[in-house]
Amino acid sequence: MNLSSPFLSLPRFPSAKRFKPSIIRSSGNSTNYDVKEEKMDVEEIRVCTNRTCRRQGSLEILQILSGLSPSGVSVNSCGCLGRCGSGPNVVVLPQALFVGHCGTPSKAARLMISLVFGGDSSDEVERKSRECLEALALRKRAEDEIDKGNFDEALVLLSQAINLKPIGGVHIMYKSRSTARLAVGNISGALEDAREALALAPKYAEAYLCQGDVLMAMDQIDSAEKSYAMALDFEPSLRRSKSFKARIAMLQEKLTPADPS
Repeated sequence: MNLSSPFLSLPRFPSAKRFKPSIIRSSGNSTNYDVKEEKMDVEEIRVCTNRTCRRQGSLEILQILSGLSPSGVSVNSCGCLGRCGSGPNVVVLPQALFVGHCGTPSKAARLMISLVFGGDSSDEVERKSRECLEALALRKRAEDEIDKGNFDEALVLLSQAINLKPIGGVHIMYKSRSTARLAVGNISGALEDAREALALAPKYAEAYLCQGDVLMAMDQIDSAEKSYAMALDFEPSLRRSKSFKARIAMLQEKLTPADPS
């Protein structure tokens, strides 16, 4: 086994499939991913956030990979993976693929694209990584504008991000654009975006909340109630959320018959 390579098969995952080295080629300690075959069936990516990797920037890598991941790929933090001198370290499951030296946003983006999307050449992977990082940055700016109440600016940024066609995080962009469209009174557009987010991520609780909010604005109370219930089914912790409680209170108020007196 070449211990200098950023790709190592980890024995601590005995059920993992053997990794095919021909899928990704690396050069020394660099993270130059060149995908020549079909995409991999990735279910989860874990990023070490233990002390050494944290000092090497793994928290930023965790954020980048989370922002770029498609809805079917979960990204989580984990404890030490060993090989601390090769950090930040990442492991891909179920392949049990160890990735070292994943220390910059561009390396994280190339890794995600190589594993999940595939590509015909390193140039294509590089181009897509730049576009995905640009889309993620636009999304983050849009979320800040939404927090400030600048919905028109957020709409422009989110539309630009979506048009870049990133490999992941698109369901979040549509959810956020649904929120912004509802805020400016574009009810039909808000409903369309919420449904698009759910088409991309059928278990995305936040999109069900957005859809419920739009349906409430349309006075489709029964449908809104079902949408909120779906959000709660997929994310039970919402029950403790103040914003969710406020939604339910408004829903119950609309469901309660008016006092004829």
